[in-house]
Amino acid sequence: MFNVRREQLSHIWKGMLMKRLANLVIVVAVLAASASGQTVSQHPRVKQALNLLKVWLDAERDYDQIPGLSAAVVHNQDLIWSGGFGYADVEHKTPATPQTLYSICSISKLFTSIAVMQLRDAGKLRLDDSVGTHLSWFTIKRSDPQSAEITIEGLLTHASGLPRESDFPYWTGPDFKFPSREQVIEQLSKQETLYPAETYFQYSNLGLTLAGEVVAAASSQPYATYVREHILDPIGLRSTTPEMPGQERGHKLATGYSALRRGGGRVPVTFFEARGISPAAGYASSAEDLARFASWQLRVLGRKGGEEVLKSNTLREIAGVHPLGVCHENRSNILIRLEQQMRAKTWAGPAVTDKSFSV
Repeated sequence: MFNVRREQLSHIWKGMLMKRLANLVIVVAVLAASASGQTVSQHPRVKQALNLLKVWLDAERDYDQIPGLSAAVVHNQDLIWSGGFGYADVEHKTPATPQTLYSICSISKLFTSIAVMQLRDAGKLRLDDSVGTHLSWFTIKRSDPQSAEITIEGLLTHASGLPRESDFPYWTGPDFKFPSREQVIEQLSKQETLYPAETYFQYSNLGLTLAGEVVAAASSQPYATYVREHILDPIGLRSTTPEMPGQERGHKLATGYSALRRGGGRVPVTFFEARGISPAAGYASSAEDLARFASWQLRVLGRKGGEEVLKSNTLREIAGVHPLGVCHENRSNILIRLEQQMRAKTWAGPAVTDKSFSV
């Protein structure tokens, strides 16, 4: 397979491979109860599925000219496979491994959302609180003066009507100049909402950034301190940080690379830190740490009650389906859309292991 020319890797071929891969990986769950003392990872059909996964990941890396990638597979509480392909740094030929640190961008939103829900359960905030109740400086101009209040719930569901970003060009190279927290606050009063609150889905990094500010205000702790003490450390995510670990450059932290250039290939991009946008997009982690995070979710969701970092019923609430209001043509691959024919009402609910949760 590694000698197949790129032009032969058509979309049809890739689709067939993915269908077969999906069918085989399902075997991991199906055979778990019938392993008869044999670990899931040792089952012949699971081994076959994992071998195919490895081949497919390496083929995809080569086909898309990705410098390096890392992956892990968990079954319940067991890490049944992890691996790396290519290089974390091409110039220095540093191999990508399951312990390599990467920017995880919008997966950061999950940790911010969990923090908000912890504080809700502790009675320090309500989801229907207006954002201004906790952030006195929240003075963004409303495009519709009759709009409902922007609530914490609206931030978490991307239904606040806020713009996608703080008003800075931080996703633009070559410098990727992210604003500080102080700059985000200062610029907010010069921005304007796009829609009335609780009307449309509009993905917003600004919204989850503000959710992080709510966490800091409600907990009376700096955001990064709170998530370390109440989420990352208790779950055992020792390689996950709420900011890019600059001290690991040239060591565990992977070098970032550009999109494919017109002539092919990728080039290194400038190291950046999300700074004031960290609650929405600033975290770094490894494949194995994210596998631990997935196992934690499975563990908590599998309980009928109790609490481990988050109450099991709260995590189920995160994974639930919730009303949004009006259907909008901007649809997210994060949210499940259930269109009720009788009531013509739109509902939304998240895949908990994806980016941001919806309440």
